[in-house]
Amino acid sequence: MTTQIPAPASGPLHTPVHAARLIRRQRHDAGERPFIVIWESTRACPLACLHCRAEAVPNRDPLELDTEAAKDLLRQVAAFGQPAPLFVITGGDPFQRPDLIELVTYGHEVGVQVAVSPSGTPTVTEQRLRELHGAGVSGLSLSLDGSTAETHDTFRGVKGVFGWTLAAWDTARALGMRVQINTTVTRHNLHDLPAIVRLVADHGAMLWSAFFLVPTGRGKALGVLTPGEVEDVLNFVYDVGLTVPAKTTEAHHFRRVVLQRQILADAGDDHVAVLGLGPLYEELRTRSAELGLNTAARRVRRPPLDVNAGRGFVFVSHHGTVHPSGFLPLAAGNVRETPLTEVYRTSELFTGLRDPDKLGGRCGTCEFRRVCGGSRSRAYGVTGDPFAEEPWCGYVPGSFPRQQELAELLTRSASAGPRVPAARPAPAEEQRVRHDG
Repeated sequence: MTTQIPAPASGPLHTPVHAARLIRRQRHDAGERPFIVIWESTRACPLACLHCRAEAVPNRDPLELDTEAAKDLLRQVAAFGQPAPLFVITGGDPFQRPDLIELVTYGHEVGVQVAVSPSGTPTVTEQRLRELHGAGVSGLSLSLDGSTAETHDTFRGVKGVFGWTLAAWDTARALGMRVQINTTVTRHNLHDLPAIVRLVADHGAMLWSAFFLVPTGRGKALGVLTPGEVEDVLNFVYDVGLTVPAKTTEAHHFRRVVLQRQILADAGDDHVAVLGLGPLYEELRTRSAELGLNTAARRVRRPPLDVNAGRGFVFVSHHGTVHPSGFLPLAAGNVRETPLTEVYRTSELFTGLRDPDKLGGRCGTCEFRRVCGGSRSRAYGVTGDPFAEEPWCGYVPGSFPRQQELAELLTRSASAGPRVPAARPAPAEEQRVRHDG
C-alpha cells in the first residue's frame, strides 16, 4: 500500500498511454444530463467546522424542502433518464432529517442511486447505518481533515469528532458499505497529508478525495494556498494514486497534472525539475516513504473524471435553489418552480459554464482549458466573476515543454467521442459515491 515516489529517470518508464485512459469523459452529453446532483438537505448540524460552506446552524430551517418536495426532486433527477445521475444527500448533517431513510428508499424505487454524506457525530450509529444500508444507499462519504484527534477536531470545532468518524467508517465498511473519505486541504493540514493517506490505506476506502478549499461561507476566514503549494499537493495526490484510489475536488487542474506527468514519464524526464516542484512536494514524498507508502499497491491510478461546475455537476440548496456548485452561490432557478432538467439544460448560467470559450484570463488561453477549466467556484469566490482565471493555478499557458506530445494526446482525446473509458472499467464500488470535479 503505497505512494509512488518517482526518481529522476534515465529512460522511458511507461509505454505511451492514450489520453482516453488518463482522463475519463462522462457517459452522456454533459449538456443534457449531469453526472451528479448534490442536495443540501438541511443546514442543521451539531458541528462548527472552520470551513463550512453552509455556515451550518443547530436547528432546521422551516423553509427546507419537506418530504414531498424532496421526493419530487428525486423524480426530477430520474427525469434526466436512465441511468439517472448519482444523487448525494448532504448538509449540514442529513441525519438531522427524520425522513432520511424514507428518501433513500424512495430514490431506490424511482431508479435513482442515493449516497449520503453525514457529519461525523454520535448520530451516525451502527443501527442507523444498518438502516441506510437496508434502504439501498449506494455509498457513504465521511470527512477526515487530520490524522489525529487534535488536528481533525480543531478543524471541525467539536471534541470527539475524530473518534466518531473512525467508528462510523469502520462500522460502514464492516456492513459492506462503500465509503469515500474527503479531506479539506488547507494550511492547517498540508504537512499531515501523508499520514491521512496512511489512515485511508489502513482503514480502507473506495476513494480518497482531496478537496481544495473554496473561500465561501466560513471558509473565507481561512488562509489561502499559494499556486506553488497547490502544484506540490496536486503532484502528491498523483503519486498516492498508486496507494489509494485518489481524486481532487475543486482542483480541476489536477487533470492537467495527470497529462503532464504521463507525458514526462513516457519521455523519461524528471517531473520535479521540469514542473519546478518545490520543497513541500519533497517533504510530502519523503514523509510518505517514512510511513511505508513507497511500494505500489494498485496496478493503475484512477483516471480523473472531466466534471466541472454546471458541466456534469449541479447543486440544489435546502430551499430548492439550483446552483452549478455548492461553492458557487449563483442561482439559476428553483426546483419548486422549474424542473431541474430545464434549469440544467437551458439556463444561461449553466450553458455559459459549459462553454470553454467564455473563460477569461490565463484559463481562456490555456491549452488545457477543455480538460480542466479551473475552479469556477474559486474564481467567483475570489474575483466575483465565475469565468475569471483559476486563482490557485500558477501554470503559464504554453510553458509545458513537450507541447507536440501534449497536442497529440489532446487531439486523440477529443476524437474519442462523448465518453472516454478508463484504462480498465472502474470497479462497481468506485462508480457510486463520488463528488467529482
